[in-house]
Amino acid sequence: MNLILLIFDAVLLITLLALAAAAILSSEPRRAVMLFIAFGLWLSLVWARLSAPDVALAEAAIGAGIGGALMLAAARRAARRQATSSEEPS
Repeated sequence: MNLILLIFDAVLLITLLALAAAAILSSEPRRAVMLFIAFGLWLSLVWARLSAPDVALAEAAIGAGIGGALMLAAARRAARRQATSSEEPS
């Protein structure tokens, strides 16, 4: 049983680090935000595994939910500004 939990923890850690690296290295803002949301949800699983359900719920609601929604809106606004500035004649 302990070996299974150790493997599960290792998979959680490796996936969390991969999501963090992918979100940081992503060149497209919308993809980076989606990866950040996935990172936040995965991090809430890590907090739940560490027996901290209050922190897990806060991370899921604030970190992935509200933070992700605000970043998606900002990425959409930035994409709109970039599209309008590239359409204007120089």
